[in-house]
Amino acid sequence: MPGSKPLARLVILLAAALAVDLLLAGPAALAQPQPQPQPRGGENWPAVKCERYRTAYDEATRRFGTKGLGPEFLARHDAFMASGCQTPPDVCPRSTEELNLANIMVMAGMNAGLSSTFMPFACRK
Repeated sequence: MPGSKPLARLVILLAAALAVDLLLAGPAALAQPQPQPQPRGGENWPAVKCERYRTAYDEATRRFGTKGLGPEFLARHDAFMASGCQTPPDVCPRSTEELNLANIMVMAGMNAGLSSTFMPFACRK
């Protein structure tokens, strides 16, 4: 299959990076994540989800940086968060670094109790 070797290498690199991260984090990283509390009756669930996503994004960019993230990717992502995470998905990861961040955000979002349909990542063209 053409192009499968670069994808396989990317998967191996991501798995290796995650393994190293877990080893450096120690046993606490292997503990089961605590379920996120669901909002109470008066809380705005879309706003809660967006805040959880923003917190995860801030942590990811703090830990991994923004090197390799293009201006279009960052602008569309910023617009998504500025909209209260309400715009339709249109953040298209094109570079390896953008795809890595998108994958990290999907995993972090799932850990924060967000659904996969919440994510802003989609390539339309």
